[in-house]
Amino acid sequence: MAVFSPRKLSFSIIFLGLMTVLRSQAALDVHYYDRTCPEAEKIIRYTVLNASMHDAKVPARILRMFFHDCFIRGCDASVLLDSTPQNQAEKDGPPNISLRAFYVIDDAKTKLESACPKTVSCADIVAIAARDVVAMSGGPFWNVLKGRKDGRISKASETINLPAPTFNVSTLIQSFTKRGLGVKDLVALSGGHTLGFSHCSSFQARLHNFSSVHDIDPTMNPEFAETLKKKCRKPNKNGNAGQFLDSTASTFDNNYYKQLLAGKGVFGSDQALYGDYRTKWIVESFANDQSLFFKEFATSMVKLGNVGVMENGEVRLNCRVVN
Repeated sequence: MAVFSPRKLSFSIIFLGLMTVLRSQAALDVHYYDRTCPEAEKIIRYTVLNASMHDAKVPARILRMFFHDCFIRGCDASVLLDSTPQNQAEKDGPPNISLRAFYVIDDAKTKLESACPKTVSCADIVAIAARDVVAMSGGPFWNVLKGRKDGRISKASETINLPAPTFNVSTLIQSFTKRGLGVKDLVALSGGHTLGFSHCSSFQARLHNFSSVHDIDPTMNPEFAETLKKKCRKPNKNGNAGQFLDSTASTFDNNYYKQLLAGKGVFGSDQALYGDYRTKWIVESFANDQSLFFKEFATSMVKLGNVGVMENGEVRLNCRVVN
């Protein structure tokens, strides 16, 4: 298992002038809590930092949580709501069953309610926490636009709209376009997999009986495929078996893109980015220039954070239930 290194906790700050990036209709603002809860970001940062030091999987899980929240109904913290007898919520939809670390957001919310009651939305906590896990893992720092409100609707059935690890580039572009995100955003945000881990179920179809012609996906490095085959045997009886999505899984870097160049993308959707002319040149650019990747990732995270932002939602007192 990758070890979370405290020496990588220093924030690699990149001032990108993101305060002027396109803002949502809800008029998000970097300084939204300056008067009402000036310690908000500090409280969230130290909560996330403490959790990450105790569990090396927290950064990847928080980052994935932000993606999965914003892609369904926009960034409204709907992914945090618990299911009820009358409704199965997003977190219990098939793609989200493996989401974890909700307790970190709960902990931050409890502290914020003590410091400044009824002020900081759960949606903003997730957005700030996602930025912090990237920065403390060695990646870029950016100013998070704030002022999101929390939604009251969460449906497991809607998680079918999340991008799947089997998508080709055309399907990925279509999915991102629906959310106002371009091709460069697609490739940059896919770089979040640098902190990721996947269970065998998400990629083992590439390893066995891939097609009538090929047993293994021909876009996959043969030696890498054999390594994965040993971890993901057929039938796979180990529910915890899987693979980190890049070889430096505790560090936010551009190694993910270098692995795509070598045919070592774990997901078919990842490797497809290097096989399509619309995205290949961006993959190569990010593989060759980590600072460029950091800059574009930060910019795309701000854009993602603007998706579907609500003006008329609420500020939940408990992130797991509506008020």
